[in-house]
Amino acid sequence: MVSLLLSFAALILAYHTFGKVAEGVFGPDDRMTPAHRLTDGVDYVPMQSSRAFLVQLLNIAGTGPIFGALMGACFGPVVFLWIVLGAVLAGGIHDYMVGMISERNDGKSIAELSGIYMGNTLKWVMRAFSVLLLVLTGTVFVNSPAALIARLTPAALNEKFWIVVILIYYVLATLLPIDKVIGRLYPLFGAVLLTMAFGIGGAIFFGGYTLPEISLTNLHPEGLPIWPYMFVTVACGAISGFHATQSPMIAKCINSEKEGRRIFYGAMLKESMIALVWAAGGVAFYGTTGSLHSALSNLGQSGTVYDIATGMLGAAGGILAIVGVVACPITSGDTAFRSARLILAEITGLNQKPIKNRLIITIPLLGAASVLTQLDFNVLWRYFSWSNQTLAMITLWVVTAYLLKSNDYRWDSLISAVPATFMSAVSMTYILVADEGMGLAKEIAYPIGIVFAAVLFVSYLMWNRKISAKRSL
Repeated sequence: MVSLLLSFAALILAYHTFGKVAEGVFGPDDRMTPAHRLTDGVDYVPMQSSRAFLVQLLNIAGTGPIFGALMGACFGPVVFLWIVLGAVLAGGIHDYMVGMISERNDGKSIAELSGIYMGNTLKWVMRAFSVLLLVLTGTVFVNSPAALIARLTPAALNEKFWIVVILIYYVLATLLPIDKVIGRLYPLFGAVLLTMAFGIGGAIFFGGYTLPEISLTNLHPEGLPIWPYMFVTVACGAISGFHATQSPMIAKCINSEKEGRRIFYGAMLKESMIALVWAAGGVAFYGTTGSLHSALSNLGQSGTVYDIATGMLGAAGGILAIVGVVACPITSGDTAFRSARLILAEITGLNQKPIKNRLIITIPLLGAASVLTQLDFNVLWRYFSWSNQTLAMITLWVVTAYLLKSNDYRWDSLISAVPATFMSAVSMTYILVADEGMGLAKEIAYPIGIVFAAVLFVSYLMWNRKISAKRSL
């Protein structure tokens, strides 16, 4: 229990210390933001800071910090370390920097930013990769709420029926101006997400549950190694490439650059707190990582959340779980498709003010998602998780390129280069060793992953030195 309290304290302290360091590296000023300079009533819409924060939180969170944290908790309390350190040193930097760099570039997507700071080839790679991840994300967040609603409604209203209903909603949320659906409903759903977390957290502390303290011991019942599996399984609570597709959406809506730390870095740390609560709640409620893993296997992620919420909070918890597990993934799914629409609009040059142009892009996207919903959820989640962390890796290198080119003090860029190097090792090692990847032995995969990351870091040092030499001329 002490470890959980210390983890919360570390996140709060980090927001007021390391968050300010990140803010100082970027250097926000009083320039007019795209929300006011490019207002179009659809995507560029000024939004109050408190509302922008809640929308950002729902955009990046959904059930990601719940499902991922529960699956990560199967490794044991070592997951607390990754959630805290990952969010402070990697995820918060990732979200804040990409949001602010996007704001400096008229709200452009991470794909376009990649082209600006790292060349045209990477821009096209990121365009394809981003759209793929967003479609996978939207699909993942169709299946889980549909499965839970189907359990609570008459048999005639099965999972396929609810998938269709949710996809229809996605069409509306993707097409309508951001302040008509997302700006109005998301703050309410954000309150539900936070209330669920507060309720589970309170039950852990006051309900007589016990928690093991942080250790590096691997408690996964199937023996999955912590490296690299845990760092991919727990994405949204620590660092997530999906956030790089969402932050530019809110970058189009902020009133001042000086709101960025609260909206981007703050939302990431708040999501991390939610992940901590659910990781702790899963182990506390089921008692052992083996029992938690069994529940996830037999009940599914949505069923496990419902089981924990009703077991810890009674009927009120059940209502919160239903609303949260239904509303929260849907809110991530619809913004995933909205982001995909905006990226494809950048590629095609289609003006998104006419609804006809929005439909031209939106309908094929949702058609692809409807096909992917036929795949097994666990398979989808694994591919989503890896592509998610790989996008985070690339995004951090794009941020590093921006800092190298924009800042006079060249070592400022270490704030993103170090986590970029770490995530490079995670991403490469995972795809080499995982069954859904190349399935290589760890004796082969681990060294390749480390060498890959080392080569990228040495390349960064050489680039840093080259830029420094040019400036000294």
